[in-house]
Amino acid sequence: MEISQELVDAINDQINFELYSAFIYLSMGTWFEEHNLIGMAHWMEVQYQEEFAHAMRFYRHLTERGARVLMKQIEAPKTEWKSAHEIFADAYHHETLVTERIYKIGDIADKLGDRSTQSMLSWFYNEQTEEEANTMGIRDKLKLIGDSIPALLQLDSELSARPPAGPIPADSTAP
Repeated sequence: MEISQELVDAINDQINFELYSAFIYLSMGTWFEEHNLIGMAHWMEVQYQEEFAHAMRFYRHLTERGARVLMKQIEAPKTEWKSAHEIFADAYHHETLVTERIYKIGDIADKLGDRSTQSMLSWFYNEQTEEEANTMGIRDKLKLIGDSIPALLQLDSELSARPPAGPIPADSTAP
């Protein structure tokens, strides 16, 4: 089944948004580097890698379906925050936006009966649940920490243990 132009357009937009997401996390990581919160910077670098991998999943879905990927200009991300808490609040909010966008692609795939895209998106639905839970959990811990430097440093140390992102799967439906 040939993929519809409506889905191609929506997925191309999502590829761009996933790359923008990667830039957001890299910018956040830079802020943490500048504030000597190396564990949080590491967490953001891994998140950057994941977002890039997400863009590639969408990219591969289009190319496997014979559609053309159109690269677009990527908006510059925010670069200034007041605190680690503000960064993770922004990260959580951003992940909710990503989830909404992916659900809209799913609505289009459902309307068109595009089972291949529906199958590919099922991985993203689960991934977005995890992404929102992770950023919300860290945001909430930072709220509890408040101005406690020892607690902030403990959380920073914990976040440094995040394993690197795995390789990008050969096809868009692989786990």
